[in-house]
Amino acid sequence: MLDLRQLRYFVAVAETEHVGQAAERLHMSQSPLSRQIAQLEQNLGLTLFERGQQRIRLTRDGKVFLAEVRALLQHADRLENLGRRLGRGDEGGLCIGYVADAMHTGILPGALRAVHSERPGVHIALYNLPPSEQFEGLRQRSLDIALVHEPPSAGDPDLLAAPLLQDPLLLVLPAGHPLAEQEKVAPGDLDGQPWIAVENAQDPAWRDTFVASCTVAGFTPDIRFDAAEPLTALGLVAAGLGLALVQKSMVRATTEEVAVRELPWNETSVQLWAAWHRVDLRPLVTSFRTTVLRTSAVAQPSE
Repeated sequence: MLDLRQLRYFVAVAETEHVGQAAERLHMSQSPLSRQIAQLEQNLGLTLFERGQQRIRLTRDGKVFLAEVRALLQHADRLENLGRRLGRGDEGGLCIGYVADAMHTGILPGALRAVHSERPGVHIALYNLPPSEQFEGLRQRSLDIALVHEPPSAGDPDLLAAPLLQDPLLLVLPAGHPLAEQEKVAPGDLDGQPWIAVENAQDPAWRDTFVASCTVAGFTPDIRFDAAEPLTALGLVAAGLGLALVQKSMVRATTEEVAVRELPWNETSVQLWAAWHRVDLRPLVTSFRTTVLRTSAVAQPSE
């Protein structure tokens, strides 16, 4: 059976590529650490490191093993948190998975504010995770609720979901741009304009998806910058560096340097869903889910 302590030792050595530095990080001496790593390799029948005179490096198998160990330790930490919460009873706490848009749109902060007001003793742990990891967390009971861009499949035997938000994309452009003087912007007006593309971490081919959606709408973007998230895109637009599409709930963050236009011909939107395990174990989880669904109605962008 794997020893979690040895696995944590292994991660420390893998990250530093130096037994001495790893030992300092772990507040232990070098010799016992070396023995623990050697014992782990012996138990696995696997060579994890290539040893040199000055440093040690992961083998190819060691790199694969490291990725899985990190995932296992993360889940172990969440599982420990779950056990402690259950041990404290209903008021113990909540483990919430989310994507960044749950924060940006105000849905998650609003729900957390309501919970804190009603039950200030509740401890809340937040995990910014990809949807696949959130769904697995729900199944393993290490997460109580997941806030994601797409729901689990309709036939999922364990999970249920409800829509929270459908956030249409609006055109944001520098206030001094010639198009800012127009009340209506047609697709042809955007052809060849400098653009800032906003990354979609859930879609590996997000850039191609963005270009394809523009082409279908009737224009070809000249992408000058890639923005990691919408707020960065808004900053670049304010600096006069291009146009961008940003969800309606975030235009409140714009300044006088940015103009905003609706595009009735563009039906693209950012969606947000809540997902949870179909079997409720604690009243606190049910109550928080109700709060999230109620908050989403308030957070819907106004027309």
